[in-house]
Amino acid sequence: MRKQRKQNHSWTNGSKWRFWKLSIFILLFLTMYNIFLTIKLMYASSCDKNQPDVLFEPIKAEPPAIGCSDKVLESYGSQPEISKSSTSKSLPDNRDIENDNRPLTVKYNFKLDLALGRSDDRMRYLLFDNVIVGDKFVHLTGLYKTSLATQSSLDKIASIIESSLHWGGPISLAVFAGSEKELNGLLMYIIYLRKCNVRIKERVSFHLAILKDKGPKKILIDDERISKMGCDDPIGVLKSLLKEVNKGVSDAHIYIKSSLNFFLKGISPWRFKIPYPQNVLRNLARKNCRSEYTFLIDVDIIPSKGMAESLNIFLGTQKCQGKCAYVVPTYELYERVAFPPDKTDLVRLANKGLARPFHHKVFIYNQYATNFSRWERFQDPDMNIRISHTVTNFEFLYEPFYIANDTVPPHDERFIGYGYTRNSQVYEMFVAGYEFLVLSPIFTCHWGLQVKKTRPPWREHQNNLNRRQFDQFKKEIFARYNKDPLNMIKPKKKKN
Repeated sequence: MRKQRKQNHSWTNGSKWRFWKLSIFILLFLTMYNIFLTIKLMYASSCDKNQPDVLFEPIKAEPPAIGCSDKVLESYGSQPEISKSSTSKSLPDNRDIENDNRPLTVKYNFKLDLALGRSDDRMRYLLFDNVIVGDKFVHLTGLYKTSLATQSSLDKIASIIESSLHWGGPISLAVFAGSEKELNGLLMYIIYLRKCNVRIKERVSFHLAILKDKGPKKILIDDERISKMGCDDPIGVLKSLLKEVNKGVSDAHIYIKSSLNFFLKGISPWRFKIPYPQNVLRNLARKNCRSEYTFLIDVDIIPSKGMAESLNIFLGTQKCQGKCAYVVPTYELYERVAFPPDKTDLVRLANKGLARPFHHKVFIYNQYATNFSRWERFQDPDMNIRISHTVTNFEFLYEPFYIANDTVPPHDERFIGYGYTRNSQVYEMFVAGYEFLVLSPIFTCHWGLQVKKTRPPWREHQNNLNRRQFDQFKKEIFARYNKDPLNMIKPKKKKN
């Protein structure tokens, strides 16, 4: 019995000894492992002393070069296709974004949060500055004295293709979306234009206006559809987008071809109920220009070729005495002729009845004070820009397209839709003492010889509404400047 107890006791002591040795071994192992990890971490940190502390550094993948040059939209050539076999299933790099799951706003380099827009003067719209900035917009601003400022909705935005071909400087384009479908269609088309036209990608900065209360609430962009849009058919792509935006509404769209462009006649259905905020957009485009001078036009007004470069020379030497606005004559062009390369060819077309002063048949007072016949007779000794003559017969409703610095009065945003939008601002300039100087040999053109019957009745309705607004506007102008050069404020006759 004693022998058995002794054996049990010795076995217990042996087990404790083995457990103690195992514990020491584990402790030593963990200690050595901790020392090893500490040394490794210290060594790794010493190698990265010059690296910034970045958490969750994003994958640096850029949108691919699709292969569409800027010449594609000029010549309507074919678009090279991207082979899917070249797409790697690994993490995306600079050549491959097939598996790029980043937000589309990041992928396509646009800045837009629908909850962060600023309000217009009358709290009716949300405005977004620099939603997409041209790759060379800032650089071009430093090279050119004049920026082109313009505005559009989806149905006419294709006109920017031709303008970007003629205008070499920076372009500020404000766009309006009247619905969520309109916004998404507009964003898709802008992305498409940037994909297919290097001039637009480099020179044009886009800004956005939407309705404040009943406007779009979310952005839905069909990424796959954009990748399938062919660069050889910009109008076909636009027509398809418009068809979806206007789905369910009977509205005929007629497309007329010009030399390098198509222009949409007719309107988007939302315009029947939602007037187009022209002046809000004009101010938005103008205030986002960074050049010394701004040339503010509508998107379907096309500048003559090389104008931006010629203005650099003219404005570099011209010294304005007082307040100056440089008027650029605007003509309507017959759709089947080529865009005139110079003033000589434009005058030739005018003599044949294939070109005429803008709105000559529709509303002659619109441009009449420019004195087109005098401009046509002016003999230019060379191609340099010079002042042809001064506007001496200013009259109410005159609304030229002009070049000026940003000290000119803003466009009054109470005028929405059509009527009194531009001429009210030009009238205030005249009252404020601006002199209007007509330039030669540069010009702008609008495709199509307009006649009054082609103007839809809804425009007359909007014009009548704005006429009532103008009655109050002219009183405010008189109070602001204490001048009434056109006798707009007539004293009421006293009743006997």
